[in-house]
Amino acid sequence: MKSLYKDSRLHKVLAANILSSIGSGITMVAIPWLLIAEKNGDVLFGYASIAVTVIMLLVTPYIGMMIDRSSRKKLLLVGEIIGFGMVGLFAIWGLVGYSYETWHLLIIFGSSSLYYTLFYPTLFAFNQEIFEKNQYKELNGVMEVQGQLSTVLSGGIASLLVTKIDLKWILLVDSLTFLGAFLLLLSIPYSRAKYEQVSQTFVTKMLGGYHYMRKQPVLFWFLLASFMPFIGIMVTNYVFPIYVEEILKADASVFGAHSMIYGIGAVLAGIFIPILLSKIDTRLSIVLTVTLFTVAMTMFIFFPYIPIFYLLTVFIAFGNAGTRVARNSLMMDSIPNEKIGRVDSLYRVIGYGMRIVLLSVFTSAVSGANVMLPFGLLSVVLIISSLVIILSLKINVHKNDYVKDGAL
Repeated sequence: MKSLYKDSRLHKVLAANILSSIGSGITMVAIPWLLIAEKNGDVLFGYASIAVTVIMLLVTPYIGMMIDRSSRKKLLLVGEIIGFGMVGLFAIWGLVGYSYETWHLLIIFGSSSLYYTLFYPTLFAFNQEIFEKNQYKELNGVMEVQGQLSTVLSGGIASLLVTKIDLKWILLVDSLTFLGAFLLLLSIPYSRAKYEQVSQTFVTKMLGGYHYMRKQPVLFWFLLASFMPFIGIMVTNYVFPIYVEEILKADASVFGAHSMIYGIGAVLAGIFIPILLSKIDTRLSIVLTVTLFTVAMTMFIFFPYIPIFYLLTVFIAFGNAGTRVARNSLMMDSIPNEKIGRVDSLYRVIGYGMRIVLLSVFTSAVSGANVMLPFGLLSVVLIISSLVIILSLKINVHKNDYVKDGAL
């Protein structure tokens, strides 16, 4: 077996992802902060997040189908070109002397979010396709470390630059990172795997993930519950800037440092979770990391202090990233590559639906000056998810409802 770390395809995937992650990461720290700084900006940002999530919910099933029916490499390249063009246009707008209005910020926020909706599921399926099965756990650990090191860099850079550098220069750098990622992905050798084509209607093709998982209910619920930390991170992307400003009474540097510290915790997970997976069952690892995330997220309610805020950030980062490494490995082992896009999109659609509900409640709470209520509601959801995971694991052990990793 060719060593994963000597594989040039991995080097190019990592480099492309680093470029996109750093550029987009700086932008996605800057835009929310600039929006919230405006009059009624916190509520506006909440409604914008809801609207973008609705759009992502609607397009995700189609994206999942495209991932399974098209060249993953071509989809990645299309995403980079669109990102380059969209962000580049707004960079040029600022460079020629025009100022940015609120609607500009909203479009940049929305388009960046939609880019993630295409890029990461496609990259997930692409990696499963081009690498070997016995490399998945190590691969997901490496990808997590890389992604979070990028988060550390982008968070650190953003904390220094957001209040000091004009947005046009941030957008210019972001657009160039898309171009660099495009060139790297273009150079990766790739041949689309051929699968037997079954005559199906458009709707049946889109619902392929649902039909596949319906036959494996315990695995379905286990994976769904393990997505809750990720959903928690997504909705707290809205709450945390407000928490920093209104509860901690801090400025943008603390919010930027939060992103950097989060990356450190996630990097630790990317390093240690693959080692843990070599010693214990993947599902047991998920139980541990989801429980850690749940406890840490609940503690934000009781300890609203900046040093504790940073410490808990490390724990939620480790819990979420550790869950993602183990869950991605379990999915790569268990789900056929020709169905992975639609199965992944099934969970993303459910996740987006939950995000819409939670963001709607959170936005109403924030507009009523009750910033801590979202953390209480999120804690309840996470506790229920932890119980579902533990129950699913027990059912698997006692009834063998789904078999060991990779044998589905």
